[in-house]
Amino acid sequence: MSEDNVLKKFTAAQFLNFALGFFGLQFAWQMRIILSGPVTENLGASPFIYGLIWLAGPFTGMVVQPLVGALSDKTISPWGRRRPYLLGGAILASLALLIFPKSASVANLLHNITGLDLPAWSALLIAAIMIWVIDACVNVAQGPYRALVPDVVPEEQHSLANSYISLAIGLGSVIAAGTAPFVNAVFNKQMSISAQFVMAAIAFTLGMLWTCMTIQEHKTHKQQTEKNEAQKSKETFIDSLKGFFALSPEVSKICTMQFFTWIGTMCMMIFFTQYAVHTIYCVPDLTSAAQTTKDLYAHATLNGTNFSSVCFAIFNLVCFLVAIPIGILSAKYTNKKVHIISLITMILAYMGMFFSKNPKVVAGMMGVAGIGWASICALPFAMLSQFIKKGTEGSVMGIFNIFIAGPQVLVCTLVAWFINQCSFTMGSDYINYHWEYTFLVGAICLLIAAFITNSVKEKNT
Repeated sequence: MSEDNVLKKFTAAQFLNFALGFFGLQFAWQMRIILSGPVTENLGASPFIYGLIWLAGPFTGMVVQPLVGALSDKTISPWGRRRPYLLGGAILASLALLIFPKSASVANLLHNITGLDLPAWSALLIAAIMIWVIDACVNVAQGPYRALVPDVVPEEQHSLANSYISLAIGLGSVIAAGTAPFVNAVFNKQMSISAQFVMAAIAFTLGMLWTCMTIQEHKTHKQQTEKNEAQKSKETFIDSLKGFFALSPEVSKICTMQFFTWIGTMCMMIFFTQYAVHTIYCVPDLTSAAQTTKDLYAHATLNGTNFSSVCFAIFNLVCFLVAIPIGILSAKYTNKKVHIISLITMILAYMGMFFSKNPKVVAGMMGVAGIGWASICALPFAMLSQFIKKGTEGSVMGIFNIFIAGPQVLVCTLVAWFINQCSFTMGSDYINYHWEYTFLVGAICLLIAAFITNSVKEKNT
């Protein structure tokens, strides 16, 4: 191998610079996680309808990431293979982020322009469409971004590179979740939901723009030849899928581990804000309530939403703090061992939130769960990257995302349906749901993932 084909080791400063785009991506994604529930519930979405709207993420992940990943492997442009997708996804997602909280206003505008008598659910439909656009465009950027790691980072630093991405995920989420509560606590001013989505759009676009401007994709003769060959290839998706699983018998185990891991993770991610509002702060279901009832519980709903933001900030702050130590420990003790321990800590945190409704305990348990999240964001990708063939990085990461996105379909449908069946009466007039049951389902799935992780045989790097 010529000297030009050898990837140079990254310094800490280069890793931080590399991860900045993911900071912006996660900032936007975290805002979507925390605030999509309150926005859609206010427009009339029941738990099951909310779950169906959340299908945007997994469906676009299963379709968009494999497609875009394969396309980015074959792309030849003046801006490189990955950068067009990173910046394009960020810009389109940012536009949808700006529109989403204004869905009711957009519906009213359409009514005024067209003169049509739009149905009552038109605003909810617009909100759902914007969520689908956001999720699709996040996936457009995310797959090629993950593929940049084996593109530009030496193999022995892949775990550390993914740990820096975990650090960016943690920091982006902390700032996204913590800004509104901070402004409220320090300046006694509640940020509007629209203002928070504007902030997310700016962070996403600027972060990706910085990455595209500062990360140089390598264009060695060998890599250029591989890209030309890939561009001429007539492989179908089924061929790519067969090639993916032919990489190693361990790939199937890693994918199965990832499948159960993300069922467990998304049980918390999707439903935590509703858990905070309805279980911790005892707000009944308001999807079909009169406006006077909504006004009666407005303060408690706001407190629950702010509490959710604080908990996500704690969750991701811990992720931020332990991301680099996890990368260092995994290099010393193997990815597998560190990942198993991290998953166990997340299981214990879930059980704590299942049994306790004390806000201080719940906030503490979210911090403990952040250890598992830091590992989930890094080590499965590091395990998989050991088996990736050069020139197929985008395609492999895209297919791997199916085992992240697919589980979310189950959470958005079966778990949402399950919660919808677990209602109880508050007083004589209101109903509520056992949102805490999602933590029990999540803990079981994470336990299965830990057992599967133990069976993975890693390469010695």
